[in-house]
This record gives sequence, structure tokens and C-alpha cells, in this order.
Amino acid sequence: MSVSLEESYARCGRIAQQTGKNFYYSFLVMPREKRAAMCAIYAFMRRSDDIADSTANPAIALEALRQWRTQVDAAFNGGDSTEPILPALVDTVRRYEIPQRYFHELLDGTEMDQTTTRYTTFDDLYKYCYRVASAVGLVVLPIFGFQDKAALVPAEACGIAFQLTNILRDVKEDAQMGRIYLPLEDLRQFGVSEDDILNARATPQFLEMMKFEAARAHEYYEKAQPLLSLIDADSRGTLAVMVAIYGGILRKIEESNFAVFERRIRLGTTEKLWIVGKNWMAPRS
Repeated sequence: MSVSLEESYARCGRIAQQTGKNFYYSFLVMPREKRAAMCAIYAFMRRSDDIADSTANPAIALEALRQWRTQVDAAFNGGDSTEPILPALVDTVRRYEIPQRYFHELLDGTEMDQTTTRYTTFDDLYKYCYRVASAVGLVVLPIFGFQDKAALVPAEACGIAFQLTNILRDVKEDAQMGRIYLPLEDLRQFGVSEDDILNARATPQFLEMMKFEAARAHEYYEKAQPLLSLIDADSRGTLAVMVAIYGGILRKIEESNFAVFERRIRLGTTEKLWIVGKNWMAPRS
């Protein structure tokens, strides 16, 4: 039995509030309608990730993701669904005229996690980052509101910056699942072995490589900067909060001297609320 549109949006809001802390804090500074749309997008991402993580068997996960893709496509094409988040997602896509291909690219990235555990070059990693993060940025760009197609370029860069930050933060957790996202060409350049990462050895060479990777992430934050002035004024606070939270995580990683094997580096609730307060009245012109 399908849920009403109102209940679907309410369900998406609860999912974002309960499981998407970094995103949800940024949504607080948006108008209500846009905030609801952002929660619908987040709920889709969360559901996709939950399906991918529901089993340790990649083949089973891939099949479940393909079934999910079919279900989402059917909903976009007017079909009924018992999945409670889909009415809100479909309404958001129609209301903001979001290209559906970006959802396919996001699911392509989610499927990559089931088939790929190493990336030989940064170009290879970029393709993954684009699918799992830049595609999200391009999905939410119509919700932010923009007039100039030039916004597409910094929106893509913003996703890359966020995902590179996630990769640096999660080196240990990913290694525990047998995954190394840091490009193998960079490991070779700095004299870091896969065993160093898989066994959580913070060698001097590893620390030098992490400095290099952090500098690369900063480059993408710089490339993303023009986006703030290219989106609607009522969405700038949300983008400013997102950038401040993810940029803050990157700075904390650097300030810890890349102690990512010791703990998962994050911002506390007080720090996030301070960022929200600071950006509540982001530049509107």
C-alpha cells in the first residue's frame, strides 16, 4: 500500500534528521519547500546505500541495487510503489525538473563499490567520485536554483571536494572492508604499500601522501567557490553550511596530523550548530 505524498515527505524528513547529520544541519537554513525536497534526495541516497550495505555478498548487493533501479524508474514513469520515500522523490524530481540521468549515475557509483576495491589512477577515482558525489550536487542544483549553466562546473567540483574529504576521513574504515580509494599511483609515488594502509601503519611516507591528497581536495574546494554566487539567494546558506562542515572536517584531519588510523575525525554537534548559526544569513547578493 503506497503512502500519501505528505507522509512520504515526512518519512524522508525523519530519515534525513536521524541519519544524515552533516546534510540535515545544512538543510535547516533553507525555505521549508526546498528543505523537504533536499530531504527527499537524501532519503534516496540513504536507501541506495542501505541496499548496497545490506549484505557482504557483492553479487547479491548488485542484484538488489538493480531491482531498486527498476523500482525507481517505474516510479518516475508513473508507476505505483510501496516504497514510502518514492512519492516525495518523484514529486521533487517533477517540481524542480531534475534530470533523471543523474540518479542513474549515482546508482552506477553505488554499484562500483560492489565491483571495485582499488583505483589505479586519480582519473579512475575521479569517475567514482563524480558518480557518488558530483551527481548528487547536480541533482540538488535545480533545488538550489540557478540561471547560468556555468554553475554546473563548480557544482561538479564541489562533489569531488566532499568525496575526497570522505575518502581521507574513512581510510581506516574502508581498509577494514578491503577497500583502498587512494589512487595506487599515489601510493607508488610516495612509497606507501597497500599493506601499510590495510594494517593501519601511519608511516612518514603515508603522512606525506595524505598531505598531498589534502592539498588536492583543497584545490577542488577552490574550484567550487564560484557556485555560491551562481545559485538562488535563499539556498546560499545551505551551500555555505555544507562547505563549512566538509571543509572543517578536512581541516581537522590536517590539524590531527592525519591521525585517521586512530579515530574517525568529525565535527561535534556544537561545532555544526556554530556553523549553522554563522551561515544562517549567508551573503544574499
